[in-house]
Amino acid sequence: MTVTEVPPGQVDDAWGRLLLDCYAAGLPEGRFFEICERDDGYISGYDAVGFFEGPDRWSPLDRWAIDRVSGRVLDVGVGAGRFAVPLQEGGADVVGLDVSSGALTVCARRGLRERILGTVADLPAHERFDTFLLLGRNLGLLESAAQGPRLLADLARVARPGARIIGSGVDPYLLADPRHADYLAANRARNRMSGQMRLRTRHQWLITDWYDYLFVSLGELEAMAGPAGWSVLDVESRGFDYAVVLGLTDPAPAAMS
Repeated sequence: MTVTEVPPGQVDDAWGRLLLDCYAAGLPEGRFFEICERDDGYISGYDAVGFFEGPDRWSPLDRWAIDRVSGRVLDVGVGAGRFAVPLQEGGADVVGLDVSSGALTVCARRGLRERILGTVADLPAHERFDTFLLLGRNLGLLESAAQGPRLLADLARVARPGARIIGSGVDPYLLADPRHADYLAANRARNRMSGQMRLRTRHQWLITDWYDYLFVSLGELEAMAGPAGWSVLDVESRGFDYAVVLGLTDPAPAAMS
């Protein structure tokens, strides 16, 4: 028997390449999967077609959240434009923001007019928004106890008066699987937030750098949000998943170092 050696993963925009390949192939179900590897070896997979689902396939939490969108919108971590493209088609003024050039290429091919490569911290000072979307569990982009307050302060910096953050996340303390409970406990032993996950994404031979992604409880979110001038206005929950609206209650604080 001949054994073919598997080459090591090439560090690149695996996430963007996955979306590009799925879109170019016509969005076939069951062919392209987001493969996430956690730093304890846990592997999960998700059909990439789900990142293109339209409003008829959105979850009740997503529909609840989208109903609360108003004004100029910044979709943070826009991905394939699952929410941004339908919002634009409905007449909203939407800007897609992502660190993945591949994801933004997909958004361009789907017709999203305004796209920015980078993070919230990279936005020019003159940009202002009424709604910040962090849907698709993108409250995970808060990353950690250190990074979360910085991101929230950066959002406040480019917020118009009365702006809102509309996001969805996962309460890690409601996850019943013991494999996750052990990981949460290990995080606490390392002085990390319980739901702080160290991940990387794979697609074929491509692999991303390791990154942090945060499952954060509402209590933890409120503790992060307050110093940055945000407060929780409304919440809708389904098991461990939730959607939340945060309002800007104070003038934007000084940038956090």
